[in-house]
Amino acid sequence: MARRRKTRTHNKGAQPVAPSDNIPKSFVIKHGQVGSSLTQLVRDVRKVMEPNTASRLRVSQVKERSRNKLKDYLVMAPALKVSHLLAFTLTEVAPSLRIVRLSDGPTLSFRVERYSLIKDIKASSRHAKNMGAVEYLSSPLLVLASFPQPGPGTPPHPPLVMKAFQTLFPPLSPRTITLSSARRVVLVSYNADRGTVDWRHYRIAVKPYGVSRRVRKVLDGAALDLGSEKDIADFVLRRRGATSDGYESAMSDASSAGGDDGDAVDLADDYVGRNNKKGQKRAIRLDEIGPRMELRLVKITEGIPGKPGAVIYHEFVKKSKAQTAKQKAEHAEKERLRKQRRDEQERNIARKKAALRNGKAAAEIDEGDVDESEGNDDTEDEEDDNDGWDEDEEISEGEVSGDEIAEGVDSDGGSESESEERPPAKRVKMKGRR
Repeated sequence: MARRRKTRTHNKGAQPVAPSDNIPKSFVIKHGQVGSSLTQLVRDVRKVMEPNTASRLRVSQVKERSRNKLKDYLVMAPALKVSHLLAFTLTEVAPSLRIVRLSDGPTLSFRVERYSLIKDIKASSRHAKNMGAVEYLSSPLLVLASFPQPGPGTPPHPPLVMKAFQTLFPPLSPRTITLSSARRVVLVSYNADRGTVDWRHYRIAVKPYGVSRRVRKVLDGAALDLGSEKDIADFVLRRRGATSDGYESAMSDASSAGGDDGDAVDLADDYVGRNNKKGQKRAIRLDEIGPRMELRLVKITEGIPGKPGAVIYHEFVKKSKAQTAKQKAEHAEKERLRKQRRDEQERNIARKKAALRNGKAAAEIDEGDVDESEGNDDTEDEEDDNDGWDEDEEISEGEVSGDEIAEGVDSDGGSESESEERPPAKRVKMKGRR
């Protein structure tokens, strides 16, 4: 009997997106000695980057171990088509985050001023809900806020930071995106007063519009506590904290309705949840699920770790134009020497391969000469044997010499004496059924 296949109707619209070459993929790792809190932050950031990230780093030979170095991930990333690397480490001052664009850079270094984990956000929220695995099957929507536009009076680093965060997530296409796949929002906002970047992670909540919270509980099918109520009307119409004679009026009901006119939208398509059909008016709300980070940009460099380039921006070190030009010249000289050594190494490898091929060819030729010489020796031996043979000599099979007869008699006699001295063989009794 065939096994019945289960269908999950609540997963409608949350199917995983087919992989594509233009979708950025990331590694979120920790390196060095870090504490348990920072380790949990790494896991929370991996959830934010789902589904285009290595959740447990169990891909091929890449496994997160304490002995792994940053170079190990940089070497394996191009083979796995990973475009970004987010590396957390703990310094003497504060935790640090580096966002590396593979495989040519640039590299952005941030200091993590403050952060909150998912469990911290959940503990501080009154109406926190557990996130299932369905919400992480689609990429979050990215919202960039308060970043200054490029211009003559704008510092050079905010546009670079905005571009770096923009390339972390897949591009949004209004023509191809489905409404039911929009489950989460990542907000990256620039705080000009503090000079920091705020990272927030939200869940999109769709609520019925124009009804009170108690009515929404009835519509959502939540468990109701009616032990202290005489009627369902007491639960629906009574004001919160009021006595038995206090009921909500039309004005109070409107004030307690879920959302206002600014939050109300008409659904363009069916959305996940009960009664969220196309054309229905619903209130949209964002519930923060974490993690939360406050990042301060420290440095922007060309290249990647291990192959650093020129420093584009530094928060604490300022250089003059002459120092900057000198640094660029030094990096250009290092790049030239590195390219020269690489070309020389490639030439040496090609020369060794050619020598190896020539050696193999010479060895094959020598083996062929040895085989031919052995064949000639065999033919010469056969010719020598033929020369010793006399074709005119006659051999008679019947004639036997006297010595040979004597030898035959001795041998027969010895055999007869040996047979007389040898004891007779014992009979072996075989047991069988009669």
